[in-house]
Amino acid sequence: MNHLNIKEIEAIIPHRHPFLLLDYIEDYQPGEYAIGYKCVSYREDFFVGHFPIEPVMPGVLTVEALAQTGAIAILSKEENKGKIAYFGGINKCKFKGKIVPGDKVKLETRIIKEKGPLGVGEAIASVDGKVVVSAELTFMIG
Repeated sequence: MNHLNIKEIEAIIPHRHPFLLLDYIEDYQPGEYAIGYKCVSYREDFFVGHFPIEPVMPGVLTVEALAQTGAIAILSKEENKGKIAYFGGINKCKFKGKIVPGDKVKLETRIIKEKGPLGVGEAIASVDGKVVVSAELTFMIG
């Protein structure tokens, strides 16, 4: 298994706090997949306004965390090192549950198609084995 800590993640993708939404990568295979985790704390910046009475991680940030996980898979390929992965589209996105403080979110993105600088990742976020978000993410390497 290929593990990455936060400093190793920062060496691959350009995101930084407060927008770096990965805590560690459990395993990855360049160009194929990445499995990472986000440990959600009540102290996350977004909980100040979403929602103070019932804190819920915004769904779009979960999709972003999945995209960052996929970026680890695609940008760790030798020919993509030092480049940036941009969103090209979000398809078949389903929100099936909430993410709340204390959750450890498993983020899995598998690259299912790649042609030149374009590609597609199949992404799933889960908490305690239950899928909370699934999506197909299109990306462009720039």
